[in-house]
Amino acid sequence: MDVRAKPKSRKSRLSEDQQPAEKRTRIQAINRGLIIDAALDIFSTYGFRGSTIDQIAEKAGMSKPNLLYYFPRKDDIYVTVLEKTLEEWLDPFEAIDPDGDPIEELRRYITLKLEMSARKPEASRLFANEILHGAPRIGHFLETHLKKLVREKAAVLSRWTSEGRLAPVDPYHLIFSIWAMTQHYADFDVQIRAVLGHQVDQPGHHEQTAQAVLTILLNGIRPRA
Repeated sequence: MDVRAKPKSRKSRLSEDQQPAEKRTRIQAINRGLIIDAALDIFSTYGFRGSTIDQIAEKAGMSKPNLLYYFPRKDDIYVTVLEKTLEEWLDPFEAIDPDGDPIEELRRYITLKLEMSARKPEASRLFANEILHGAPRIGHFLETHLKKLVREKAAVLSRWTSEGRLAPVDPYHLIFSIWAMTQHYADFDVQIRAVLGHQVDQPGHHEQTAQAVLTILLNGIRPRA
């Protein structure tokens, strides 16, 4: 089976399975990436039930049989996209340094979360849709890995507070507030545009948004004299 996304010539090109192992692995990684990127766009637009394998294959620029070589079921693609989204979101959260300056560590994390929401709003919307439907495919991840990670970071925030380096604040609700504010601009983009109009597309808007969010959150948790 020829599983390349856009074969040039059957005579002039070997099939993917006949390629040297290193090249085959590279081609497979590229094609999987194309599928995941296409699926993110389709799922975030039409939802899981409204999306089809054919739509994803067309968006990825490959045939349906080619796509099915990598992902036998639509559910497999959907879970992979969600897992990739969560991994990207949690990387900067995990990177919060317990030995760093609290305000600077949180400033860096909040800024990265805002940048990610602005860069890939479709990922945030897809995740929000999954949560609104009861997280049927990532519920276990939320109750295990995510819960453990949040508990660890909450302990760090609590220690910073006890050391007088943060104002007294419930660490869990601080984390929830950061998530809510940083993802709001992606999940409710239509609402924001309805209120702000063309201002959303003006140069510097994202920087102004980030500064406003940082001011609201960080000034509220700075230790008081």
